[in-house]
Amino acid sequence: MKFKKGDYVTRKKYHHDLIFKVINIIDDKYILKGVEVRLYADSLEDDLTLYEDKVRYDDIPNINEERSSYDYFYMPPKILQIDGDSEFLKRCLKYYESNNVYAVGKKISEDNMSLHVINLLKKYEPNILVISGHDSYNKEHNSYKNSNNFINTVKKARSYEKDHSKLIIIAGACQSNYEELIKVGADFASSPKRINIHALDPAIIASSIALTKRSEIVDLIKLLNKTKYGPDGIGGIECNGLMYVGYPR
Repeated sequence: MKFKKGDYVTRKKYHHDLIFKVINIIDDKYILKGVEVRLYADSLEDDLTLYEDKVRYDDIPNINEERSSYDYFYMPPKILQIDGDSEFLKRCLKYYESNNVYAVGKKISEDNMSLHVINLLKKYEPNILVISGHDSYNKEHNSYKNSNNFINTVKKARSYEKDHSKLIIIAGACQSNYEELIKVGADFASSPKRINIHALDPAIIASSIALTKRSEIVDLIKLLNKTKYGPDGIGGIECNGLMYVGYPR
């Protein structure tokens, strides 16, 4: 075998557009996981090229805007993120920490999320729930790898808390069934154009809402444009922020 587990590679067929990590080799197929995007793929050896440069993660800016006055104090809400990928979950948790947002993360496989979501909601009582992992869309068969798992998890979560102002749900991964996720109760979901999304996109949406005052309506266009691919990758419905502001400090 030319490549081994842990190697970083690109695909000739797709003009080397994405960097992948080889996570498994089954017979003559290489199982790949996106480095920056939430995508699994498989490929034959002759379509792969070794990526020999140092892997650099995208520089995602900190979205914690400067406060208007130090006389006030600020209380962001709690975020619970359920993720099917432990590496991406760790990166999201680091991102929340860098923005001074309190978040709890749980690594759960996509097909088990719906079984655990209600117990996790009861235990952690979050204001924002992020449901993510990996997904893909097969255009030829009009089928999705994990969208149904995300949909069922959103249904369960929304049956537990029907009020969107008390629980904002962000759901989906690369190429997920955006319309169905919104229909069953997600406030934000991927992917309107069935494209890939960045590993941190759900965390960017969640953090931005968490750092917006409850008295303010979130600017949808401005919010979505903070993500890697904008409204092509993630869409949603209008909502208020969830941060309490108090005085005096």
